[in-house]
Amino acid sequence: MVVDGFGVGALPDAAEYGDGGSNTLAHVAEAVGGLKLPILESLGLGCIGEFSGVRRSADPDGCFGKMAALSKGKDSIAGHWEIAGVVVERPFPTYPNGFPSDLMSDFEQAIGRKTICNRVASGNDIINTLGEEHLRTKFPIVYTSADSVFQIAAHDRVAPVEQLYEWCRIARKLLKSPHLVGRVIARPFTGEPGRFTRTAGRRDFSVAPIDRTLLDHVKASGQPVVGIGKIEDLFAGQGLTQSIHMASDAENFDETIKRLHTVPRGLIFINLGEFDTLYGHRNDAVGWAKAFQTLDGQLPALLQILRPDDMLCITGDHGNDPTTPSTDHSREYVPLLMYGPRLARGVNVGTRQTFADLGQTIAEALGTSMLTAGQSFLAAVRTG
Repeated sequence: MVVDGFGVGALPDAAEYGDGGSNTLAHVAEAVGGLKLPILESLGLGCIGEFSGVRRSADPDGCFGKMAALSKGKDSIAGHWEIAGVVVERPFPTYPNGFPSDLMSDFEQAIGRKTICNRVASGNDIINTLGEEHLRTKFPIVYTSADSVFQIAAHDRVAPVEQLYEWCRIARKLLKSPHLVGRVIARPFTGEPGRFTRTAGRRDFSVAPIDRTLLDHVKASGQPVVGIGKIEDLFAGQGLTQSIHMASDAENFDETIKRLHTVPRGLIFINLGEFDTLYGHRNDAVGWAKAFQTLDGQLPALLQILRPDDMLCITGDHGNDPTTPSTDHSREYVPLLMYGPRLARGVNVGTRQTFADLGQTIAEALGTSMLTAGQSFLAAVRTG
């Protein structure tokens, strides 16, 4: 379970990314006067760091630690790939000044119409600012952010969602090295000027993984790999036997519980993306805190149905400190909490040098071939 944007403190090189001093969880907790997280607390969250309101359990039920990113950058793709054993040595390109004119010309020629915007922008702001012009000209809105993304927004009266997806596929083919952008994102919206709203048709067209991932290894071993939430998007659909993408984190969480009843052995990989998209990128510490406390309240339903040999792993993919001026991801350690009916209790697995250690541990637990990167710590959490 990856809580998107769940960071627990700046990495040693954070200042190189403009993120010195970031600590998503600690600063959110301070901003709201303390968090109430009894379940995560019982699993050992308070043993990882100092977070207002979260006590350090003397006898945690889970195993705990934190992980450093070995990959360059702080993108969701890089974070998820590294968890799955693939380290990204060169960060995906970003475009603080917009995309090059020759690239935009190629895209416009390929789709047969001009575009507007081509700058860094907030999605909600840009559709309100340029939505009326977009309706008048029929030109798609192309914009980016601090992340490695090429985003295309279109009103449903200008481009039905399937046409918008086709524009994204065209962009994905054009975005080759040195412009190998991590994700092309379809951003459909509807409504009237002054009342534009995004629809649920968002879709990400990601670059394919550069190496075999944990998902590929598990699938090759003949076991099911179920991706829930943005997992299909982040891995370009590779290595999955089933993909489920509901409209909200709450629905994705419910789907996870359903799959635990039907998947006898294998990997269920869920991304909870609203912490990043709805709260981190919007600098909404209060919303982040409420959502996190809601997640804590949902966890008992998941813990209660774990079978004897199941292993629950909770982590993040990067930080996204909503208390800083930036609305970008932050270069942070991510937490690691692990629980299973037959796992050891209270084991501190320490500070892992790469997210890939978790993927290697899962690979060993499921009996697959070894991943390219990472060192397993399965023995420690099995026996203490």
